[in-house]
Amino acid sequence: MSDSAEPVVGPIPEETILTACGEQDFPKMGVIEQLWDTDPIPRDEIESQAAAAVSDLALDRIPEGGEVAVGVGSRGIANLPIIVRGVVSGLSDHGFQPFVFPAMGSHGGATAEGQRGKLDALGVNEDTVGCEIRATMEVTEVGKTPERGVSVVADANAAAADAIIPINRVKPHTDFSGKVESGLSKMLVIGMGKQRGAKFAHEGAVNWSFREMIPQIASLHLENLPVVGGVALVEDQHDDTAVLEGVPPSGFLKREAELLELAYDIMPTLPFEELDVLVVDQMGKDISGSGMDTNVIGRRGFGFEPEPESPDVKRIFVRSLTAPSHGNATALGMADFVHQDLIADTELYKAVINTITASAPHGARVPPIMETDRAGLVACVSTVGILAPDEIRVARVTDTMRLQRLYVSEPLVEEARDREDLRVVEEPKPIEFDDEGQFTAPTPGMH
Repeated sequence: MSDSAEPVVGPIPEETILTACGEQDFPKMGVIEQLWDTDPIPRDEIESQAAAAVSDLALDRIPEGGEVAVGVGSRGIANLPIIVRGVVSGLSDHGFQPFVFPAMGSHGGATAEGQRGKLDALGVNEDTVGCEIRATMEVTEVGKTPERGVSVVADANAAAADAIIPINRVKPHTDFSGKVESGLSKMLVIGMGKQRGAKFAHEGAVNWSFREMIPQIASLHLENLPVVGGVALVEDQHDDTAVLEGVPPSGFLKREAELLELAYDIMPTLPFEELDVLVVDQMGKDISGSGMDTNVIGRRGFGFEPEPESPDVKRIFVRSLTAPSHGNATALGMADFVHQDLIADTELYKAVINTITASAPHGARVPPIMETDRAGLVACVSTVGILAPDEIRVARVTDTMRLQRLYVSEPLVEEARDREDLRVVEEPKPIEFDDEGQFTAPTPGMH
């Protein structure tokens, strides 16, 4: 490199992309809606159900007036502050002294204040949930797994309490498949393990699958720590709370496996198996641990587990990062192109910490940065093969959690007409951009 040369770290100018890709005709886009039959818990009943769920736990193991550590993670769970407040209230009604601790591995920049900030961004603070929040990155040694000798650690505050109760959503995990995936057990293993425990677990997963490791480590916690059960929830396709229950330690792994089957049945997905282009308006840690749910986009940000069987998406363009992510664009590398707005809000060191902890540094690789929406769409359309505008299969979604309404191109609109689970809301029309080259149509979820 010459003395005068400077590294290129900013967005690629739209003019450069248009010159490189040549003239591109965009497909017309319509709006479709997925038709889901759901039965959520009424919002005004959630807090009381959370309080009642406490009674199903092994409360007889807690000494009178004992301290109870309530684990809360970094995910954007529906009604999270209400659920936590209900659990805290239920414990207080039984005469115990609850406190909340962040159970989120290395998230929040792997600092105690960062993790407290993550909780606050999700609406969980001392005022909203009615108890103290104790945040630390210090851990206590619990033991080693019988197989392979993986070190097991736990949040020092939680381990010192008289009882531990994790609160978590049970759902398909983004990085692996097994009888137990994302939920109570994973929160004990990785969330409660803080950065050190998460690192141990992910290192072990490189050559020993999470599907085998998580049940073993969770069993160690159940045997050696005062875990009196957990509060599990399952969300429906609208991200509303559909199931909320207390799971005692005696049926911890078995019941979680049953709830996972239900979660698979009702999780929102893309309604098409094959797409040429997927535009994602926002990614973020509050949407999925990997920013975008890998079960939705058909890609994993971690190379030591097989890719999902479907869907098959050729190009992904991501436009922004959610505010509750606090700059953590983990698994950025799953996208093919990203908008400059996303990168402007990214604090890359947070993604690097997260992906190194997960033994998957490629997840933090930065894709080509597009100056405008028009440039991003041109880059996608021009790299999926020779297809006429009325043949290309394009979808635009709000994010991988909000999938009821989508913008889709003409071939997908025509498919939707013949399906009972889809409804055409708006007929296809040309894509419009403003003077700056950005989409004028609002995010699909606001249409």
